[in-house]
Amino acid sequence: MKKIVSALLLTLFSAAMQAQESQTEYNFLRLPLSAHAAALGGENITVIEDDPSLMFSNPALAASVSDRTVGINYMNYMHGVNYMGASYTKALGEKATVAGGVQYMNYGRMKETDENNVQTGTFNASDIAVEGIFAYELARNIVGGITAKFITSYIGHYNSMAVGVDLGLNWYEPEEQWSVSLVAKNLGGQIKAYEEDYGKMPTDVQVGVSKTFAALPVRLSATLVDLTHYNYRLADHLDLGLDLLLSESIWIGAGYNLRRADEMTVGKAEDASAHGAGFSIGGGINLERFKLNLAYGKYHAASSSVLVNLAYSF
Repeated sequence: MKKIVSALLLTLFSAAMQAQESQTEYNFLRLPLSAHAAALGGENITVIEDDPSLMFSNPALAASVSDRTVGINYMNYMHGVNYMGASYTKALGEKATVAGGVQYMNYGRMKETDENNVQTGTFNASDIAVEGIFAYELARNIVGGITAKFITSYIGHYNSMAVGVDLGLNWYEPEEQWSVSLVAKNLGGQIKAYEEDYGKMPTDVQVGVSKTFAALPVRLSATLVDLTHYNYRLADHLDLGLDLLLSESIWIGAGYNLRRADEMTVGKAEDASAHGAGFSIGGGINLERFKLNLAYGKYHAASSSVLVNLAYSF
């Protein structure tokens, strides 16, 4: 099993590095479903916690989740648009963990018009991803993870479908509290297009590191994202996060996503402003069985979002 998982991870990571074009399909998969990741800038793949929502960012992190844990997630993305998720995690012995998850984006009801801009009715739009996750301890302190996902999108009566895979590796050194991860997200493609042209998946390769300091209740995180896009400036690859670990159960955190701040900036010269986009904050209480995590951030220049995670271990 270890050799099979390792070979698959290496093969698909190599394939991911060949993708260099901008992606536009199923971009809801780029949004964080973990409040902890969202609080740390939205792109964290290295935090080791008993938190099921983190495996949506890196499937290898499923290995840190307690047996028989249910997770529920909700974000008010913008007015009329809601983002939701759920998961269930099951440990298989000491080395393997499996989980099932779903991500759902509802864009609300929209006006339907003809070529003369006359309203003829209304329609709904939504995106859904159903996922199966497997994490396995490949070696001492090294865990590999794979997420297989089926994705479908609806715009009125039109529908598209795709299949994808996320791959993750995590090395965690508990004595010095170092965590290093490599993740390739959304490898795959459409199996049914809206029309004749098949769209591309939002492929993303990320590398991250977290370090917790023994003398201070602080954990620093840095994540490099979109590494297949070589034309971006270095700052647009960088996501920074800081945790204050107030106790074994309570954390507060903040982050800054440089690319999001750059993309959300409006205006020119001295009048340009991102209106707080790029900054994020959050906090959580993680008890033995019950977890509650919250995060605030801006993913659109015109609105703010709050992400709520609840989890319970039976």
